[in-house]
Amino acid sequence: MLDRPGSGDAAILVGLDFGEPDYAGGLQELHELAVSAGLKVLASLGGRRAKPDPACFAGSGKVEEIARVAAERGAGVVVFNHELTPVQERNLEQRLRARVVDRTSLILDIFAQRARSHEGKLQVELAQLEHLSTRLVRGWTHLERQKGGIGLRGPGETQLETDRRLLGRRVKVLREKLAQLRRQRAVQRRARERGDVCTVSLVGYTNAGKSTLFNRLTHASAFCADQLFATLDTMTRRVFIETRPLVLSDTVGFIKSLPHTLVEAFRATLEETVYADLLLHVVDMGSPAHEERIEEVNKVLAEIGANHIPQIIVHNKIDVKGLLPGVDRDEYGKIERVRVSARTGEGIDLLREALKDSARPVLSSDPREARAGRAKPPVSASELGLELGNG
Repeated sequence: MLDRPGSGDAAILVGLDFGEPDYAGGLQELHELAVSAGLKVLASLGGRRAKPDPACFAGSGKVEEIARVAAERGAGVVVFNHELTPVQERNLEQRLRARVVDRTSLILDIFAQRARSHEGKLQVELAQLEHLSTRLVRGWTHLERQKGGIGLRGPGETQLETDRRLLGRRVKVLREKLAQLRRQRAVQRRARERGDVCTVSLVGYTNAGKSTLFNRLTHASAFCADQLFATLDTMTRRVFIETRPLVLSDTVGFIKSLPHTLVEAFRATLEETVYADLLLHVVDMGSPAHEERIEEVNKVLAEIGANHIPQIIVHNKIDVKGLLPGVDRDEYGKIERVRVSARTGEGIDLLREALKDSARPVLSSDPREARAGRAKPPVSASELGLELGNG
């Protein structure tokens, strides 16, 4: 993994264009990720290619260019805006004579830096070990050699087998601890349901302003910063709508190509979203790629089984674009979008009114009946046996 922020690791960023939309935006996001990880970005290199090279991902000419620029600039880290196979990562490190980090590893490192709660740290460690396990199995052939000695290994056991066994043992322990935390969350959810409490989760792309909006609505003091994945730990507060309580949760921010290992490891946290009555989908209107980011968030919501939950789209940061606060309704008069600025407070009263209207079925005289009309998706035993923080 990378050193902690402040180390000033000098890095070269690499992003190849395979004909995907918003290639330039992807490079900019990689730059933001690298800065968030504490890297000092010296240069960004791009190029077009029809498909990845099986051995080094980039072609031989591009690898030579990267090696030359890294040597000239004194960069010790090369970050690829792609997911590399273990073999590609190993081959690139041999040819570039520098640490090679792919997009997944970079995001995992940021999560490791930002996790503060006990649960968050467990989830990040689990995701890291799951990611590392693929490297042990496929990439690091130097671990195949036999090692003698007394202690952890049986007779004739290879170093690779030992590492696999120790890693598997730690993964099992982490899964058991997270399963216990999941059970505690389930008890808390049942208590809220018995108390007829409507639950609302803030979701959205990282750095969309969810934590700022959460603080504005609840008068809390969740950490906010203009950076990707400013905080990972879920925070929950009560808000009163028409004298009835509403529970609002601030959840982890999503990002394009969110590593699957993170989604699985943070499943316990994300269950707060899966079991919510309403989602406030916060969108950064200052981003030119806000439509694409809405799609990315919806992809993750579908992956975790939360795409059935009613949403209100919250167009945030309208002050950046010079937009006016307002509410958009569909043909049936149902609120679809609310335009606000969490930073200045513009439109927050409109959002509270939208929450009041949308929560009314749950806050009715028979809330359990309202909930029963919208069945929750089943969560399989295998999912609960599996092992993501805010923007």
